[in-house]
Amino acid sequence: MKKIGLLVKEASENRIKDNFKTSKGLIIIKYSGVSSPDLSSLRKTLKDTGANLFVVKNSIARRAMKGLGLDDLVKSIETPCGLIFFKDEPVDTSKILCQFRKDHEKLVLEGGLLQDKILTFKDIETMSKLPSREVLRTQVVVGLNAPISKFVIVLNQTLKKFVYCLDQIKQNKQKSSS
Repeated sequence: MKKIGLLVKEASENRIKDNFKTSKGLIIIKYSGVSSPDLSSLRKTLKDTGANLFVVKNSIARRAMKGLGLDDLVKSIETPCGLIFFKDEPVDTSKILCQFRKDHEKLVLEGGLLQDKILTFKDIETMSKLPSREVLRTQVVVGLNAPISKFVIVLNQTLKKFVYCLDQIKQNKQKSSS
């Protein structure tokens, strides 16, 4: 029979692996010096965007990362750290983290992984400056709609000129017949 501590470690490791398999990526943070209520506030804000913060012992996180083949991220796991798994929008998650970091300078964004790409702090910061997916979709729709709108305007102007021309011909015929 296994000891309870070993069962808890295995459960935590399995939870990290499961979260990784169901998410688009993860961000590693170092939260040393951030108060517990502030960390809880961050956790709640992240949950609203479909991300979750998982605090775990470093040895368990390292073992899980090695088990997932993420040896490049193992070196980022030092001091008290948290793993943020995001399922939906990495831009929203990075915006929340960068804003939280401005208010809490002790928080360190160590890096992460987005699909197969290793993220650095600069990548996360750059991602936080991008517009959201909905804004990008709106920009694409407006961009696609612009040529169509201009085409309709050109057709409308041509039609107006044609009607004006017919009206002028009509007026000229009326003058010549009188």
